[in-house]
Amino acid sequence: MIRAVNIGKSYGNLEVLKDINLEIQTGEVISIVGASGAGKTTLLQILGTLDKADEGEVWYDEMEVTSLGARKLSEFRNRNIGFIFQFHHLLPEFTSIENVCMPALISGAKKSVSEKRAAELLDFLGLKDRLLHKPAQLSGGEQQRVAVARALMNQPKAVLADEPSGNLDTENASELHKMFFRLRDEFGQTFVIVTHNDELASSADRKIVMKDGLLI
Repeated sequence: MIRAVNIGKSYGNLEVLKDINLEIQTGEVISIVGASGAGKTTLLQILGTLDKADEGEVWYDEMEVTSLGARKLSEFRNRNIGFIFQFHHLLPEFTSIENVCMPALISGAKKSVSEKRAAELLDFLGLKDRLLHKPAQLSGGEQQRVAVARALMNQPKAVLADEPSGNLDTENASELHKMFFRLRDEFGQTFVIVTHNDELASSADRKIVMKDGLLI
């Protein structure tokens, strides 16, 4: 479903990614591991169209997305890719359900339809009683589950996660990891996860190791 072809990326004289080739199938849970500076986050950002490679192509099914203009690329990203980050990035002035609705509202969906789906997702993730709570009223684990619901809001083809459990305690991290596999089983979601967590990395369908900008 996702195909990276001959991806290269440099910042000045620093070559961060070197001729990366990678294929990811629909419904796979992939972990990407490696030391800091190996190029993991840069690769994830390029796969997620948040950054552009200096060379190479990124394909989603039969669409080569790196050649899209800014507007079409933004629309593609909103409809097809969900993101989960280490530090949630929830908007503090909005409630849980409002935060989860954001991707759908941006895409032009009706508020009533968006709120219904957001409530269903939050219920599925065990947050039925937290719909009207703002981020400051939630625990770290609850905030991350809100972020997961937001990532799933537009039923994306792929969910890309960058150290999603890095800011959680052991118990909450373990629950989040189990949730990823439950979501894959329930919704057929594809997950690409950059992580330093050995338990999560090893439980993935496939573990990809990076070193010095290369897949090893």
